[in-house]
Amino acid sequence: MEVIVGKNCGFCAGVKYSISKAEEELQKNNGNLDCLGELIHNKQVVSSLENKGLRTIDSINDAKNKVVIRAHGASKETYDLANEKHIELIDLTCPKVLKIHKTVELFSKNNYFIFLFGIKDHPETIGTISFCGDNSYIIENENDIQNAFNKLYESKIKKVLIISQTTFSVSLFNEFTKIITEALDSSYEVHIERSICDATNLRQQETEKIASVVELMIIIGGKNSSNTKKLYEISIKKCKNVLFIQTKDDLDINYLKKFNKIGIMAGASTPGYIIEEIYNLCISL
Repeated sequence: MEVIVGKNCGFCAGVKYSISKAEEELQKNNGNLDCLGELIHNKQVVSSLENKGLRTIDSINDAKNKVVIRAHGASKETYDLANEKHIELIDLTCPKVLKIHKTVELFSKNNYFIFLFGIKDHPETIGTISFCGDNSYIIENENDIQNAFNKLYESKIKKVLIISQTTFSVSLFNEFTKIITEALDSSYEVHIERSICDATNLRQQETEKIASVVELMIIIGGKNSSNTKKLYEISIKKCKNVLFIQTKDDLDINYLKKFNKIGIMAGASTPGYIIEEIYNLCISL
């Protein structure tokens, strides 16, 4: 059996940073730390950190210790409330996400209307939109574009910023941007900020390439991971057989034996050891 593993599999720089800093802070605070939401979208990593003392909370109001801001970031209201309640924050937001927060806040202050491409219920998008001000709209799919235009026209604003969640689909970013720029006449000033991180871009490109030449594609990652879902969506367009799993325990060995060429790709929050276990299982058949 031939097994192709993506070179861009697993932890991105932002995830590595968040995990290493969380472990460092747990040691400093004798394991007494709260985290606002899951640090990253990976059950195994979160469980490991919780075993070391990290307590996951749903609201800043539930804080009993110093509070870690997870890799996806938090809303402006969360920072304000923590300050009001004198809760100490350890901000482990991915640096690329923090940069987007600063960018949208700056453009908002300069009277731009902001089109934010992203998954509406994703924590990163929820955090980012809170820094955009009232003159903004989240675009998750093509059906949202007209509603975004309606709000733009009502605002009378003639300057537009297009920006996105760091793990948004590259192809959708390009598609939506084309629709918007072609629809707006020359009276509008449009600034396009390509904020999808390089790791996401490379991972999506490599997934498409591998899925095109294998009989089975295995996508590894958390079920609530936005960037991993994108890898699955890309794969099913190029390969007839695609599995979306979290660990090797999700695999059926007899099913795998049906294939001679398998591709493996993993999301940004997937630990290397999980990828290696799945690879070793496949080559052993």
